[in-house]
Amino acid sequence: MDWECCWSREEIAADACPYIGEGEEDLYGSQRRRVVEKCVECPRFKNDLARMKAEGHPLSDLLPYILAEFQEQKSQMGAMLSFLNSKTREIKFLREVSLVLQTSIDIDEVLSVAMTAITAGKGFGMNRAFLLMTDKERRNIKGYLGVGPRDYEEAWRTWEDISRSNFTLKELAKNFQKTKLTSEKVKFHDILEQLTVPLADQGHIFNRALQGKKPILVENALNNPDLDRGLARILGVDCFLVMPLISRNRRVGIIIADNCITHKPITLQDMQSLETFAFPVAFALERASLYDRLQEEVTKLKLANQKLFEQQALIVKMEKMALVGKITSSIAHSIRNPLMVIGGFARTLLKASAEDDEKRSYLESIVREARQLETVLSEVLDYSESLFPVMDFWDLNELVSATLADLSEGIEQAGVVLVSELSPDLPMVKIDYKQIGYCIKTIVSTALSHLAPGGELRVASQKDASGVLLVITDTGPPMSEEDQESLTAPFFQTQEMGAGVGLSLCRTILERQGSSLTLAASPAGGNTYQIKLLTRKESI
Repeated sequence: MDWECCWSREEIAADACPYIGEGEEDLYGSQRRRVVEKCVECPRFKNDLARMKAEGHPLSDLLPYILAEFQEQKSQMGAMLSFLNSKTREIKFLREVSLVLQTSIDIDEVLSVAMTAITAGKGFGMNRAFLLMTDKERRNIKGYLGVGPRDYEEAWRTWEDISRSNFTLKELAKNFQKTKLTSEKVKFHDILEQLTVPLADQGHIFNRALQGKKPILVENALNNPDLDRGLARILGVDCFLVMPLISRNRRVGIIIADNCITHKPITLQDMQSLETFAFPVAFALERASLYDRLQEEVTKLKLANQKLFEQQALIVKMEKMALVGKITSSIAHSIRNPLMVIGGFARTLLKASAEDDEKRSYLESIVREARQLETVLSEVLDYSESLFPVMDFWDLNELVSATLADLSEGIEQAGVVLVSELSPDLPMVKIDYKQIGYCIKTIVSTALSHLAPGGELRVASQKDASGVLLVITDTGPPMSEEDQESLTAPFFQTQEMGAGVGLSLCRTILERQGSSLTLAASPAGGNTYQIKLLTRKESI
């Protein structure tokens, strides 16, 4: 019989079947495959079946049942094959993602992988996802990160970029972390702020999902009596999935996923796949969070150890200073009485001597040197004794002006040019007026000892971020670091004063009052002495 369809022929010519397309040329020589893949659906084959029925062919009544069963089996096999392919892709995808989640301790990397996997077409393909995490106090669950487009135009640009890049899921996650993570945190800030929910609110859908440890698919959200309509308005969708993140019975957070752009229904398979994915995400987030907290504790411990080291160094320094203080105090007390006797007798003899007495110059020298030794002894005793400063609020500019006025005669005799640059409107500083005045006087005197006639001494006050600065600068030869260190050590040798404790005592006084003294030399010439005084608000 001359059939319209080619099902009865073992081999056919290229033009015998119009339904065999490009790339299917092997069907020309395979009757079995051609019948299964093409002829069953071919209109010509259906015409042949109608002819067989009309001619009373004995198989005409049986063939429709066989073909119907075949098509049903074929459809089921196709659905099963599609399901298996989907599961194969899902397993491959979960393995790829899990490798990163199991090894990463960087919370940003974990977030990038997890959120990219949920929203990327090569992953679960949801349009948008929000991550909510429990706070450190475990009182609230708060919006942390949102990922996805806000409108169709942005979605289209993103999908085009992804199609052109042809990245793997892992590469997409890395690129997201590098280029988009920071901006995505800001993009959905308005929505995330409104997603904070107390963990004590057991009736809220977020807490119901956490308590039940099961995902909740919300449909018809705007008319759902079991759902707060405000949540649907915030998200702007009528269908979304709430996925709890649980790790070892610990409530880590919530993932909210939706298809706000395509409005594609969220299927049971989508929900099951995301549920499988939720556990490694929860575990990775918990581990990364714990690592961050560990790093914070390590940093605190390092700071505490550093502080302890500084305190130990200070204790050693104070012990050395205490020993020096005991020795110097003992020596000073032993010298003071004989010195007072010598000075007293010298002054008495000087008063009784005539103006033209040739011995008068010797007596004046004895009186002058005795007075200088008394000053050094006073410094030694001040250094060795524990003095408690009398603190009050003072105007630093007024103190500086008064001190410079007292030293004006010595500055004039030294032939040094004094430049005063006191900044107005300085805040009051809480200091011991007498002790800080002594420090300023000592520093100016030290600077004068380095200056030749014609040199310049500049005194400036200015406001600092955390207090007030007094900067004293000279144009003398720059001191070496060794000289700077020596200058603040007890009994530094100077040409004018001999051995003394002036700047060392100043540093001690300032440190007692919470202030500081620093020295610096410029290679171009000159030295800078800087006093930093902290401002304190008066207690009410």
